[in-house]
Amino acid sequence: MSEIEFIVDQLKCAFDGEAWHGPALMEMLEGVDAKTAAAKPVPGAHSIWELVLHVAAWEQAIRTRIVERKALQLSDEQNFPRVKDVSEGAWRQVIEKLRQNHRDLISTVSWLAESQLGEQVPGKPYDIRFMLHGAAQHAAYHGGQIALLKKR
Repeated sequence: MSEIEFIVDQLKCAFDGEAWHGPALMEMLEGVDAKTAAAKPVPGAHSIWELVLHVAAWEQAIRTRIVERKALQLSDEQNFPRVKDVSEGAWRQVIEKLRQNHRDLISTVSWLAESQLGEQVPGKPYDIRFMLHGAAQHAAYHGGQIALLKKR
């Protein structure tokens, strides 16, 4: 397995399933309805909905950093967008946006040359390899938060 294939596999495992640590992000979102997603059972903590928007935004940002090769930092509103419509339809759209952003990231990473992994991310003190490993960790981390919020 090449390093690119390994990274793609890790991104998929943390996002879709068969991860070493247990249920992946999308597995944690199974059965979550709009009401549960919008709930704030822990004062001061983000809702499941906000966490999903956050992960979707970063999957897109990481892809943009790779494709456009420009420094990119999310604003507070982009990082954790406010949820305005809490309908079931809006929730389904958010889940589809998350899935699409992930598919786009996987496609982009799949086409990288191994040599590109060592390239510095514009505006950051780390390389693409580090950022992509971080993307897998990011999905796993927020999947864990979602697991806890579902139990409240």
